[in-house]
Amino acid sequence: MRTRRAVANDLPAILELYRHLSEDMPALTPDKAQGLWADLLAHPGAQVFVCALDPTIVATCTLVTAPNLMHGGAPLALIENVVTHRAFRRRGYGRACLATALDAAWRAGCRRVMLLTSQTDPAVFAFYQSCGFETGRKTGLLARRP
Repeated sequence: MRTRRAVANDLPAILELYRHLSEDMPALTPDKAQGLWADLLAHPGAQVFVCALDPTIVATCTLVTAPNLMHGGAPLALIENVVTHRAFRRRGYGRACLATALDAAWRAGCRRVMLLTSQTDPAVFAFYQSCGFETGRKTGLLARRP
């Protein structure tokens, strides 16, 4: 197992991996996907991490950090798109990917890292808690585009 930052040619494997979380995810045209991927990889503060059993990518997550004027200037951090391939779950690959993202956030000086999930399975919450995330201290709210 190897955890690393994603590179340009990882796009097809990551898009396929996303289907393991959301089978009904609307498909992107190849040109649109490639353009968004290039923007994401070039975006300051954005990093995509993968856990690979070479050559197969089995888990991924995205870390976004942003400057912050509060808390002594400690950057904000958000983790999104946490996905592990169905056939490789409960083997530590998602945990390794999240640990790499958290380590990057701490090295960037982030005070805390936020993560939202739409999953309601208690096992998912237990997994995130075992990775260092807390529930109950803050309340997350979402606004959806009308």
